[in-house]
Amino acid sequence: MDMTTTQPPVHDLVARRWSPRVFADRPVPSAALHSVLEAARWAPSSFNEQPWRLIVATRDNAEDYQRLLACLVPANQGWAKSAPVLMITVAAMAFEKNGKANRHAYHDVGLASAQLALQATDLGLAAHFMAGFDADAVRATFAVPEGFEPVAAIALGYAEDPDALTDEQRAAEYGPRERKPLAAVVIGPRWDTPLAGLPAA
Repeated sequence: MDMTTTQPPVHDLVARRWSPRVFADRPVPSAALHSVLEAARWAPSSFNEQPWRLIVATRDNAEDYQRLLACLVPANQGWAKSAPVLMITVAAMAFEKNGKANRHAYHDVGLASAQLALQATDLGLAAHFMAGFDADAVRATFAVPEGFEPVAAIALGYAEDPDALTDEQRAAEYGPRERKPLAAVVIGPRWDTPLAGLPAA
């Protein structure tokens, strides 16, 4: 995958991070998987609460892998089954220290997920995050307790060599990457006013 062109420049890990839908038939070594999970562990969180939990299944354990795969919507099952590692992130919705609602839990799970994705990129891996899964199925399948909410699914592995893809797959995987301009998402002192001096594109 070519590095994304950004304006202004950003760290190459940010530019190279992407979400493939086709993974190579190659297992993720335990050391690499543990490194990716360790990066998530060291994410910042409100009051250092660390409200994330990660349900992880690798293809080495076919039964657990199939149980997690079955929690994805059919459209995601179709391509995610090529990934050697599947995960579900889960948020603890109350603070451990006082039982009060943690309104930042989803935010903090997102921070952990971002660090996971960047560490994966550094190791030559790729992570694809999915909203398309059945949260109730996750709760039932993995006995998720009260007070915890499944947040997102993740497929992790090595992106397939583009030479091994069909023309249709290659077009979908390696087409132009686009984002809204900064001026569309970064607000100045008024809601309807972008921050002054942002790049035009």
